[in-house]
Amino acid sequence: MERWNDGMKGGFVAAFFCFPHDTEWLGTPGRSIDLVPMMPYQRLNAWRSCHQLALATYRITQSFPKYELYGITSQMRRAAFSAPANIAEGSAKRGPREFRRFLDIALGSLAELSYAILFAKELGYLSESDWKELDELRSVAGKLTWGFYRLISERGG
Repeated sequence: MERWNDGMKGGFVAAFFCFPHDTEWLGTPGRSIDLVPMMPYQRLNAWRSCHQLALATYRITQSFPKYELYGITSQMRRAAFSAPANIAEGSAKRGPREFRRFLDIALGSLAELSYAILFAKELGYLSESDWKELDELRSVAGKLTWGFYRLISERGG
């Protein structure tokens, strides 16, 4: 675990961080992997989980009908991108209350994506395996983000 100085006296310990180094191997499966400097948000398991969900959403929605490009495809992609983007933005804010507000927005995006995944499945746009993959990734991302939100709230955020 790593200490995170959140502006509170002494900071607090968060189990939602990973990798204690300033650089880490980051990459996408099937692509080359480079050693890159990590941004502080990249150490958050909630962000990592949401990021993987966003990548999977973009990959899977490529097979959706072209006439849905500005419909459900766009809606799913925007909701999926919004969750890790809000965690990243919130991590740069000046304290736990502001960060919690951005985590709240990320949770809303995950809820929106949950419905969009169900909707796409019922329209027949998602195979059973793609639906299970997205639903599992969304479930994990939601649990980690909600846990992080609760932790910050309990610590005075």
